[in-house]
Amino acid sequence: MSDPTAMDVSNSPVAMKTIQTSMTIGSKASSAKKITIKNFKDKPVLPDNYERDTWKKLEDAVSAIHRSSFIRYSLEELYKAVENLCSHKIAKNLYGQLKDVCESHIRKQVHIFDDGVSGESFLRKLEQQWQDHCQQTIMIRCIFLVLDRTYVLQNSMLPSLWDLGLDLFRENVLSREHVRERCFFGLLNLIKRERSGDTIDRCLLRNLLSMLNDLHIYHTMFEKRFLHETEESYSIEGSAKRSSMEVHEYLIHTERRISEERDLCLACMDHSTLKPLTLCVEEQLISKHTEALLSKGLSHLIVENRINDLMRLYKLFSAVKDGIQSLCTHFNKHVKNVASLIVLDVSNDHTMVQDLLDLKEKLSNIVTKCFSKDLKFVEALREAFESSINKRQNKPAELIAKYVDQRMKSGNKEATEVELDHTLDQIMMLFRFIHGKDVFEAFYKKDLAKRLLVGKSASVDAEKSMLSKLKQECGGMFTGKLEGMFNDISHSKELMAQYRQHLTTKKEGKVPNIDMSVNILTMGYWPTYPPMDVRLPSYLVKLQDSFKDFYLSKHSGRKLSFRASLGHCVLKSKFKNGNKELQVSQFQALVLLLYNEATCFSFLQIKSDTQIEDSELRRTLQSLACGKARILTKSPKGKDVNDGDNFVLNTEFKHKLIRIKINQIQLKESVEENTDTTERVFQDRQYQIDAAIVRTMKTRKTLSHQLLLTELYDQLKFPLKATDIKKRIESLIERDYMERDKDNTTQYHYMA
Repeated sequence: MSDPTAMDVSNSPVAMKTIQTSMTIGSKASSAKKITIKNFKDKPVLPDNYERDTWKKLEDAVSAIHRSSFIRYSLEELYKAVENLCSHKIAKNLYGQLKDVCESHIRKQVHIFDDGVSGESFLRKLEQQWQDHCQQTIMIRCIFLVLDRTYVLQNSMLPSLWDLGLDLFRENVLSREHVRERCFFGLLNLIKRERSGDTIDRCLLRNLLSMLNDLHIYHTMFEKRFLHETEESYSIEGSAKRSSMEVHEYLIHTERRISEERDLCLACMDHSTLKPLTLCVEEQLISKHTEALLSKGLSHLIVENRINDLMRLYKLFSAVKDGIQSLCTHFNKHVKNVASLIVLDVSNDHTMVQDLLDLKEKLSNIVTKCFSKDLKFVEALREAFESSINKRQNKPAELIAKYVDQRMKSGNKEATEVELDHTLDQIMMLFRFIHGKDVFEAFYKKDLAKRLLVGKSASVDAEKSMLSKLKQECGGMFTGKLEGMFNDISHSKELMAQYRQHLTTKKEGKVPNIDMSVNILTMGYWPTYPPMDVRLPSYLVKLQDSFKDFYLSKHSGRKLSFRASLGHCVLKSKFKNGNKELQVSQFQALVLLLYNEATCFSFLQIKSDTQIEDSELRRTLQSLACGKARILTKSPKGKDVNDGDNFVLNTEFKHKLIRIKINQIQLKESVEENTDTTERVFQDRQYQIDAAIVRTMKTRKTLSHQLLLTELYDQLKFPLKATDIKKRIESLIERDYMERDKDNTTQYHYMA
C-alpha cells in the first residue's frame, strides 16, 4: 500500500531540533562580528493525560475498524495524534498497545472456525476472514503510518505493521492444527476435483494459496504436501493408464496432463511450484514407465510410421533424465532387428537392397522430423545399419553392386535422370556401411564391363556420376581401373573411326553388309575374360585379321587377342512372315549363321561346327529355342538341352517388332561367374594381407603377434579373421619372408 499524502503539521507540539550556526561577515577592518542562533530553551510539553486520552481515541478507532463501523474521529486527527506520540518518544508503548488490541480481536474471531464446517464452505469462510483481516490491517496502517515509518524502521527486530498483521493471523488462526488441516484438505480436494474434470472456483483456490504464500507457510508446509499428494495420485494413474491404453494413447494422455498441471499452477499457485510440479508429473507418468513404454510401443510406432506420436514421444522423453538415451538405445535395437532380418533372409536376396533403401529412407525421415536431427539418433541409425549389413559378409556388397547394375541398364525406364541420381545417392549411403568394399568393387567392375561392352548402359552421364561418387568416397586408387575402362571405350571409338577411314582409303576388307566395331581393352583395367577359341566363318576371320593388322601397324610391340564371350551382333533374317533384325550375342550369331547352310542341326553338330564350350553352348541354345523369341525349334521339347537334341530353324517365326533383342543372356550372370568373381576377391585379399605383413615387418623388423594383428586391422579395410592372418603368416614364414623367435614363439623377425 502506498503512503498517505503528507499533512500540514505546523501547529503540532513537535520539539524542534537544536540549530546553531556561526557566520562571519568580512569587512575592510581587521575585526569580525559573529552571529549566533540558539534554540528555545524550553521544549513544548504535552498536556497532562495526553498519552492516555490519545490512546483511548486511537483504540476506539481501531475497534471501530475491527467492527467495520463508523469512526468518530477524522483520519487526519488520528494521524496527527500518532505523530505527536511518536515525536515524544511514546512510540514503544504505542506499538505494544496496538499489537495487543489487534491480537485480542483475532483471538476472539477464531471461534467461528470451531463449528466443524469443512470442505468448500470452510474455505469460503476462511477466505472471507482473510480478506477482512487484510482490509482492516491496511486501514490501521494508514492511521499508524508515522509509527511504521519511524519507530519500526529504527528497530530492525520489529515487524512492520503489515507483517505484524500477517504474524498475528498465522499464529492465532493457521497455527491451530484443526484450522490448518481443514484448509489444506479443502485446497487439495479442490485440486483433485480439478484433475478429475470438475469445474471448481479457481478464484477461491488462487486467493487461499496466495494467503498461504503471504503467511510464509506455502513452501514450508503446503507445497511439500501438495507435491506428495500429486506424486501418489499420478503414480496410481500412470500404472493404471499404461496397462489399459495403447502407447500412443498414453502419450497423448501424458502430454495433456502435463499441460493441465502447468495451466493450473500458473493460474493459481506460486510460479516457483511449476518446476517441481512438472518434474513430479513427468517422473510418475514417464520416468517410471520408460522401459515399459519403449518395449511395448516404440517398434509399433516406427513400423506404422506414426510421425506425430513419435514427435510426442521424443518431446516427452527429452524432459526426463536419461529419457533420450533410453529412447536412442531402443531405437538402435529396433533398427538392428529389422535390418538384420532383411539382410539374413536368404530367400529375399532379390529385394534386399531395395528393402534396405526403403527402411533407411523411412528411418532417416523419422530422425529428421521426429527426433530433431539429434546427433545421437543419427549415430545410432548409422551404427545399427553398419552392424546389420555386415552380419552377412560379402553378400550385401555383391547385391548392392547388382542393384546398381539393374538401375544402370538401358532397359530400366522407371526413373528420370534426377530420380536415378537420387537412387545413386541412396546406394552410396548403403555402400558406406559395408566393410567388404573390395567385393562391391569386383562385382561392380564386372557388371560395368558388360554394360559398356554390350552397349546396355542407360546413361554415360549416370555412369560417370556414380564413378565420381565412388571416387569421392574411396579415393582415386579405388576407381583408377574403372576410369581406365571408360578411357578404353572412348579411345576405341576414336580408333574405329580411323579404321573405317583406313578401309575407305585402302579399299581393304570389304565384306558386303557387314560392319565391325572393336573395343580395345587394357588387360589390367578390365575383368579377366578367359580366352575361348571358337570357329568363325571365313569372312569374319578376314575382318578380324584386317583390323589386327591395322592396329599393330599403329602400336608395334603390343599383343592383341580377341574375346568372343562379350561380342554381339545384329543379324538380318528372312522369315515367311517378314524380315527381322535379331540382336544377338556372338555365340548366338555363330549358331544361327549355320542355318544359312541347312535347316536342321543336332547338338553335337553345332558343337563341332562352332567349337563353343559345352556349358556356354547349352545356354546359347536355350536362349534361342526355349525363350520367348524362339528362332529355333528343339526336339524333343523341354527346357534342358541334351546331347541328342535336334534344332530346326523356325521359318514360321512371328514377332510384332522388327528388331528383336535375344542377347539378354549375356547380361545374366551365371553361377560360375559369380563364384569366380568371389574367389578372385579372396585371392586379392590374400595378396593384400601378404603385402601388408611384409610391409609392416620390414618397417618394424621385430614385432609380437598381437601387435602385428593390430597393425593389419588398421591398414586393411576389408573384414579380417585372426585365423586367416595366421595362415598368411605361416605361408610367409615358409617362403622365408619372416621367422619366429627361437625363444618366444609369439615374436616375429623380418628376414631381409
